[in-house]
Amino acid sequence: MFAKDIGIDLGTANVLIHVKGKGIVLNEPSVVAVDRKTRKVLAVGEEARQMVGRTPWNIEVIQPLKDGVIADFDVTELMLKYFIDKLKVKGFFSKPRILICCPTNITTVEQKVIREAAEKSGGKKVYLEEEPKVAAIGAGMDIFQPSGNMIIDIGGGTTDIAVLSMGDIVTSVSIKVAGDVFDNDILQYIKREHKLLIGERTSEEIKMKIGSVFIGARNEEMEISGRNMVSGLPLTITINSSEIEKCLRESISMIVLAAKNVLEKTPPELSADIIDRGVTLTGGGALMHGMDMLLAEELKVPVLIAENPMSCVAIGTGIMLDNLSRGHN
Repeated sequence: MFAKDIGIDLGTANVLIHVKGKGIVLNEPSVVAVDRKTRKVLAVGEEARQMVGRTPWNIEVIQPLKDGVIADFDVTELMLKYFIDKLKVKGFFSKPRILICCPTNITTVEQKVIREAAEKSGGKKVYLEEEPKVAAIGAGMDIFQPSGNMIIDIGGGTTDIAVLSMGDIVTSVSIKVAGDVFDNDILQYIKREHKLLIGERTSEEIKMKIGSVFIGARNEEMEISGRNMVSGLPLTITINSSEIEKCLRESISMIVLAAKNVLEKTPPELSADIIDRGVTLTGGGALMHGMDMLLAEELKVPVLIAENPMSCVAIGTGIMLDNLSRGHN
């Protein structure tokens, strides 16, 4: 019984694990619930996410990753160990090789922390790869040819934008504006405009159900409940898509600006390829209503959404694990 190689998409919002030969076997929220006194882990993943905003004082619900990097080392290690143990990928005599993804611009210290967490949670050898590169491979882009490919990976904590050619990143940028920021924008807007306090889970639901980033692309309404800031009592109001488009405008424009910066730094030959091939969108943010239309209009190039945008990084780790034997660093 030998260990199986595993690929991990260690995301701010979700952890996806790909086991060699089996495909993606785990997709759980990156959330851990611990007892404040004993620091004992009470729940991990979906079970812990259900507790967000609904726990008594003695239970703390932690998201150990912030902006794509580890904010709480011990909890991340516990979470990874829990997921890896759950999958039973360790052999009697061997430990799995782990390929783990990280945003493009993280520091060597942050890389070391990710590597350590993976080693401590049971990895024999840990490989780190840059997220946009892995996402591009998972989205089915042929990045090993001498031609330009552009990817915009909008996750929970970061948006990674890169132009790839010959199997490597030519120009890239990673910004801390992504799904979590959108949720917070909505939460703050409702607090400011409607004097209503809502939780993180409600704002995420609004984003998914009626959110849009393209003017006039969607016209839907939704009833939401929260606490009235004036009376302190529960209150239900109705909000619509155009309000959400307005409150997300500033954050979305930062993603557009970052994409334009990457295009401006791209060698002209590769820019010509991108005009032909277009830009591929991956990550949960790719599913934001109107995101492809907005980026196509702003960047003046075709924009396509990858087939399984949420799983591209995990699928990519699987493909890269198969190539580990080809002398991958």
